[in-house]
Amino acid sequence: MYRGRYLTFRVDTIRHADGVERERELVLHPGAVAIVALDGDDVLMVRQWRHATGGALLEIPAGTIDTLADGSLEDPAICAARELSEETGMRAARWRDLGAFWTAPGFTDEHMHLYLAQDLSPDDDSTGPEPDEHLRLVRRPWREAVAAAERGEIEDAKSLVGLLRVARMAERGEL
Repeated sequence: MYRGRYLTFRVDTIRHADGVERERELVLHPGAVAIVALDGDDVLMVRQWRHATGGALLEIPAGTIDTLADGSLEDPAICAARELSEETGMRAARWRDLGAFWTAPGFTDEHMHLYLAQDLSPDDDSTGPEPDEHLRLVRRPWREAVAAAERGEIEDAKSLVGLLRVARMAERGEL
């Protein structure tokens, strides 16, 4: 139907087990990364305007996996390091892969890879955010961010997944 800069829209016809055919509208996405960036007891988040919501959301750093010149996809770990640098101006000495999840499997194939970044230091080579991104860095104690998520004050799904995952890790003594 449509191919954009990084999204493709397609309509598939599927046949159910009972033989009934239905159309399914799909948004094809190359995938993304999200990073819970811990600087001591603080989590680094960004406040970013999101046109679809009509407002700014408080989110963990994240970004889309690049499609390379040969058509293959960028390694998610490389994407995560780039996005952390661009959105926060930091680099991490220690990374942990926290798994991946489907963001909205009812209509998109976007698969998001979640990482924990620790031992942060300024990245002097940071290029900053993309020109169309208007971000404000927010630093807050990660326990306060988790409490805000539990109160419904953080509404971004990837941030909820990341913060609550880190809270569970802390409960188990894994941080």
